[in-house]
Amino acid sequence: MADVSHRPGDISGHPDVSEMRDRYARVMETRGVAAVEELVILAGIYAAISGWTVHFSAAKPTLALSNLVVGIALAVLGLCMSMAPERSTDLNFVVLLLGAWLIVSPWVVARSAGTGAILSNVITGACVCLFALVAGGILMSRGRRST
Repeated sequence: MADVSHRPGDISGHPDVSEMRDRYARVMETRGVAAVEELVILAGIYAAISGWTVHFSAAKPTLALSNLVVGIALAVLGLCMSMAPERSTDLNFVVLLLGAWLIVSPWVVARSAGTGAILSNVITGACVCLFALVAGGILMSRGRRST
């Protein structure tokens, strides 16, 4: 009869212990990137609803629509990147471009946007750019350490 009782001890005798340690190390290295990308999700949600929370959607509907589309795109990109942070290096550039668009869109889309709309977009866009640069820096430093 087989002995199925639980015995405390280490798993150093397990045949896949080195592979499990390597995988755990990779997951822990990208943990910071996933946290930053979750901030991108929050910034994207804010950008999407900013036209209605800052109350410029009636005066500047084109800017509100632009923020809605960019915000949804940022939230979806942030979600995808936080699910697989080790593959998100290329998408960081897209997030950076969307953040830059948020910064310049009050002047490009709505030629005379109000102060609230300008401040909301510039601050949100700067945060998104910062998040993309931080995530890219973490991924680049991880790449240097592994080579």
